[in-house]
Amino acid sequence: MSDYLVRATAFDGYVRAFAIQSTEMVNEAARRHDTWATTSAALGRTLSISAMMGAMLKGDDKLTVKVEGNGPIGAIITDANAKGEVRGYVQNPHVDFDLNDKGKLDVRKAVGTEGFVSVVKDLGLKDYFTGQTPIISGEISEDFTYYFVTSEQIPSSVGAGVLVNPDLSILAAGGFIIQVMPGASDEIISKLEERIQQIPSISHMIREGKTPEEILETILEGGNIKILNTQPISFQCECSRDRLANAITSLGNDEIQDMIEKDKGATATCHFCNETYEFTAEDLEQLKT
Repeated sequence: MSDYLVRATAFDGYVRAFAIQSTEMVNEAARRHDTWATTSAALGRTLSISAMMGAMLKGDDKLTVKVEGNGPIGAIITDANAKGEVRGYVQNPHVDFDLNDKGKLDVRKAVGTEGFVSVVKDLGLKDYFTGQTPIISGEISEDFTYYFVTSEQIPSSVGAGVLVNPDLSILAAGGFIIQVMPGASDEIISKLEERIQQIPSISHMIREGKTPEEILETILEGGNIKILNTQPISFQCECSRDRLANAITSLGNDEIQDMIEKDKGATATCHFCNETYEFTAEDLEQLKT
């Protein structure tokens, strides 16, 4: 089944909710960046949450997320837009650890427990919206829960999980974001808090094969859920040979000539998708202005 995202409301519109199935997207990222198991989980959780945050945007709006902890994987950087297109990478893909004391991939150890979550939104305005909050656990989901509450003042519950096969392919990935809207009664908030405490972990729900709709039904049981729409999600990068050629042209003729003489060409690799583009000396000559 292809990846997709579900938007919904519950409790008469006082709760908005997102859930995602992101197995193919995370698998594509893991394949492109050759990530090891724990790194795949950290990157996959961030990609899934970023995709749901992108679904909160409109039109051509987009955002960039950066999770930069003091763990060995370094920074995780992702881009997402309102069209369901997501891309991302991690600085050090070859990091892995034994399972933690809960029998799960030790994402906290890989990410670190000190650092920041940063979100930059390009809403087509003169200035970007930028929010930043400290990492509070390194488990990703809890860090984004804290981000929403602190930076955007939206009481939220965020969950994301990734299951990795022995061959390092992705068995399953998904997540949810539940948010309480202004005006919600104390009764609704209490009921939601109680329910979230009772539900299985997101990894457990993913392992059971629950769809995004079923994940929301589990979390928002009794909340009169209204599915607003669904949206395909995929790993998509904006890079292209033409775009990189323009970047080389912008370096100027002297720099291009230096590449021709010293390197007999140029190789450019996109950080986000790990795609490599080769330019021969003849190609570079044609890029001179």
